[in-house]
Amino acid sequence: MADTLMSIQIIPKTPNGEDVIPYVDKAIEVIQASGLPYVVNPLDTTIEGNMPELLQLIEDMNKKMMAEGVVSVISQVKFYHAEEASMAELVKKYR
Repeated sequence: MADTLMSIQIIPKTPNGEDVIPYVDKAIEVIQASGLPYVVNPLDTTIEGNMPELLQLIEDMNKKMMAEGVVSVISQVKFYHAEEASMAELVKKYR
């Protein structure tokens, strides 16, 4: 069972000022490859997992951005940590 929810927004500084969306798509591909449950939102992506694997995911996404040639990347991250953490549980009264 997951103990952490993480919302992350990746903001890459592109090499020539081009659109960031293709780079953000690459970061989402890293999330998809992790196999962790996730939801893409308009301004961030929320992932459900355990703290160590989520911290590794941040590192993997940043490495991917650098491998794609970005000049720098900002990762804005929020965590919700509890004995058990579930996206579905936190939003069930709104769905």
